[in-house]
Amino acid sequence: MNMAGGKGRDAAGAGDNWLKITVLAPPHMVEAVSDLLGVLSGAGVELRPGQQRGVPISAFFHLAGDGDEASQRIKELEKRLGELFDLYGLTAPVLEKEYFADQDWATSWQEYFHAFAVIPGLIIRPSWEPYQAEEGERVIVMDPGQAFGTGQHASTSMALELVRDSLREMGGGRVLDVGCGTGILAMAAALFGADSVLAIDNDPEAVRVASENIAINQLEQRIRVSGRDLQEIEGTFDLISANIVHNVLVDMAPELTARLVPGGRLVLAGILSGEQEENIIRVYRVLGCSPVARRHTDEWTGLLVRKSG
Repeated sequence: MNMAGGKGRDAAGAGDNWLKITVLAPPHMVEAVSDLLGVLSGAGVELRPGQQRGVPISAFFHLAGDGDEASQRIKELEKRLGELFDLYGLTAPVLEKEYFADQDWATSWQEYFHAFAVIPGLIIRPSWEPYQAEEGERVIVMDPGQAFGTGQHASTSMALELVRDSLREMGGGRVLDVGCGTGILAMAAALFGADSVLAIDNDPEAVRVASENIAINQLEQRIRVSGRDLQEIEGTFDLISANIVHNVLVDMAPELTARLVPGGRLVLAGILSGEQEENIIRVYRVLGCSPVARRHTDEWTGLLVRKSG
């Protein structure tokens, strides 16, 4: 999908009102990078076919001010991407920048984005398109910039399936979504029968976007969003979901398992199959959690573990 046309790279001029940033991401970081860019841009993420050196991911930023705004955006992006790549033990790539003017771009891609089933029984639909749900279907309203890069990736879809299946078996319960991002897992949990959901994220922008999405879907009475750290969360939960990255899931393991009720379930995603998968199982088994279900798609693994008790 080619949504941007325009001018020469790094050459802003009169009338420019969009900044396109392209990042070359390793295949195992495509979801993490696209999710981050989608939240920060609020306008859209474009993925192109992978190259030998990685997958080009582009985000689009509307510039309402002068050149200082572009510089501030780029500085913030470099900082946030540097932090993300550091989690994977990598150095962030150089950003490719392009400025262009297109007054109609913000709505031009509506013709490409339609309602779709992110997993069987769960539909994502844009706000401008009506959709008649079939029996048993749940619908989440999300527009590009919030839905692009979220839910369409393997680890998120596997996490959604595991949350759905768990709640069907449990018949409800208290749910905690850690690293909620745009709120898609939290909203899915509420729609699939959770009695209450607490969604947390340490990124203020993610908290804002998730809160907006939850309000749009009229789920405020069942989902609470917070920017508090996991260590500050009190009480225990019947189901916890955490779609993050392997190293963070390892670091969080004691805190996550401590917040599960005996017999509670924990959905873990953002894990590469093979070595990372087996290491996560070892770490959580030591803390009293045994695997009860696994999902594999491409190089990704989604895990469901249950706490003994």
